[in-house]
This record gives sequence, structure tokens and C-alpha cells, in this order.
Amino acid sequence: MTDKPDNQADPQAWAPATRLVHGGTLRSEFGETSEALYLTQGYVYQSAQQAEARFKNEEPGYQYSRFANPTVSMFEERLRLLEGAEACRATATGMAAVTAALMSYLNAGDHVVAARALFGSCRYVVEDLCPRFGIACTLIDGTDNGAWEAAVQPNTKAFFFETPANPTLALVDIAAVSAIAKQAGAMVFVDNVFATPMLQRPMELGADVVIYSATKHIDGQGRCLGGAVLASEKFVEDYLSVFIRQTGPSMSPFNAWVLLKGLETLPLRVKAQCENATKIAEFLAGHPQITRVLFPGRNDHPQADLAKRQMSGCGQVVAFEVTGAKQEAFRFLNALQIIKISNNLGDAKSLVTHPATTTHQRLKPEARAELGISDAMIRLSVGLEDAGDLIGDLEQALTAAAA
Repeated sequence: MTDKPDNQADPQAWAPATRLVHGGTLRSEFGETSEALYLTQGYVYQSAQQAEARFKNEEPGYQYSRFANPTVSMFEERLRLLEGAEACRATATGMAAVTAALMSYLNAGDHVVAARALFGSCRYVVEDLCPRFGIACTLIDGTDNGAWEAAVQPNTKAFFFETPANPTLALVDIAAVSAIAKQAGAMVFVDNVFATPMLQRPMELGADVVIYSATKHIDGQGRCLGGAVLASEKFVEDYLSVFIRQTGPSMSPFNAWVLLKGLETLPLRVKAQCENATKIAEFLAGHPQITRVLFPGRNDHPQADLAKRQMSGCGQVVAFEVTGAKQEAFRFLNALQIIKISNNLGDAKSLVTHPATTTHQRLKPEARAELGISDAMIRLSVGLEDAGDLIGDLEQALTAAAA
């Protein structure tokens, strides 16, 4: 395999769509068109001296696929080019990315400030796991810039949030919160899954570390798991790389190959999904059995102005509440014919879930109420089907639920 991309063009000068097709590609002596899949655990050295030099990082090259792999490296480089980051490391899952990013950096005695509106497993990491290792956590209303500033302590080392948040689509002002963090000497970690790198660029707004579950939009077709952390070369070298190397949350080469294929079509899929989601949000907002619609692309979103400032698109997730509570929500879900019940999102297929009993079921009822997650709330991840068919499915399910 070559040790550099197969052409001399500067990928930084390419538009995002071009980077996602050609960025980071390495070709072997066979000149393959598609990226090569290197399913190997280890690598052969020409001599014992070369093996020693590789392990001492005195000579570039691969040692063991838990540390690095050519196919994984291509995925990391392609995503790095899209994000505009200095470095990227891939992980086995999105939650492995969250855990590795935070736990590689934080130490006993440190303090992290996090938004309350987080995916259930993310809340577990900061609310339950971190304190077990002597890392204190303060949960706040992430939409309140003053709350971030008020929560800062002398030992605060990190701010962590997702925006838009799962499932309420609440937004955090990345630029304002990053400025507060810089003043406090803390690093900003942003879970950018819902927006994707196509719609939001946290680093351009001051964030230090951007985290993805590649399982979602990057794969986009429900095939495999993956995660990624993007940051400065210094952060990756000083903290993240050694953590991944020694603890092993490594991405499979096969998954990296699948995700490379997913990146090629990411702009097309996100654009089409956003268009579908906009039409569906409009339909739901006008339906008599829907009491509330949350969608960053609508002017009635509580933070519509912020969405317009920091996002270049509306996203493809719509949250809404049906008339009634859990019983009515379940009747609606069970009546759907095209849209499938699943807790995943970002798929080519439209997927729907009931957050109170799935993604956020581990939270106590009062914690869910504090976040605005009611028993009537539904989270819809809009796919690539015909918008008219999806609206028809929603309409008949709402009718069935009311019967």
C-alpha cells in the first residue's frame, strides 16, 4: 500500500462532496478503484530492527490492528477532511467514542459540566461512570448560557453537550458556550450526531472535540456500528491515542470499509432526508391529534434563531407529541405500516421510537419531565422514502390511534 493518497491534488481545496468520494484514499500496487479492505490482525516486519522501530514510533507503519489499520486510517482521514479537524480516531461505537474522548482526558479530582438533555448512555457516562473515578459532574440546562457560566468550578476541565439534543432537539449555543469554556480553561466536547458534519461545524464555532456515532447518518443504512472523535493533533496524541491503544475500543476494518462507502453518499442522503423532514413537520403541525412539534427548521422551534445561526440545515429528526399519553402513543406506533419501530436513527429507512420507554427509560420520571420527554412524545428519524407515502402512513396511524 502507498503511504500517501493516490494523487497530488490538495483535498483541502475540494468541496465536501468531493472529499467524501476521494478524500484519504490509499491504493495498493493493484490500483483498485474501491478502497481496499484489509482484514488483518497483525503486520509482518522485514526485520527485528524494523519491529523495534515501529513500536518505538521511530518508523511509520502499522503494528497491530487494535492500534491502527489501513482501512480504518482511510475512514479517519476522509472524516477528518470533511470536519476540517487536525486529527481523527475511529472507535467501535459512538458510545466508545464518547467514553474514550472524556475518560482519556479527565482525571480524578476534575469536574465536568454537561447538559441535562443527553442520550441516556451519555448521561450514564457523566452522571454515573465519571463519579466512580473521582470526576465530579454538574448537570445543567444546556440552553441557558448563564447556567454554564454559573456551574464552572476551579477544577472544571470539560463542557459536554449534544446539539440538537436527543430527543427534544433542544439546541446549545456552541459559540457562546465555547467562549465561556475558554474563559474557564475548559475544553468543549460536542456530540454532533443529529446535525452531522453536513449541517453543523462545531469546531468553527469554538469547540475543541467533536464526537460522532458513525452508526447513524455516516453509515446511513443500518449495517454496522462505529464512532469517531475529531480534535487537535495534540489532544489525539497526548490523550486519545494511548487510551484507545491500551483499552481497545477499536473500529473493525470491515466496519471502516462499510462506513467509507456511507460517507460517499452522505451529502445526498442528508439533503433528501432534511427535505422530507420539513414536509413531515409541516404536516404534523397542522394535524388536530398532534399537540406539539419540535423541529429546528420551523419558526415555532424555541430556538429557531439559534438554529439558523449555527446550522446550515434543519436536520432529519422530528419530535412530536400525540394527544393522550403512553397508551395513545403506543397505538399510533403499532398502527404504522411503512415507518418502522426502532431506536436507531439516521437510516435510509424512516424509524420511530418512544423515548420514555426506550432511549431514555433509565431516567426517573421526574428527570424525563425536566427534559420535556413526556409519555406522549415520539421521535421520528425521517428516511429516504417518498414524502407523500410517509405522510400517508402517519395520517392513517393517527386515525387508527384515535379510534
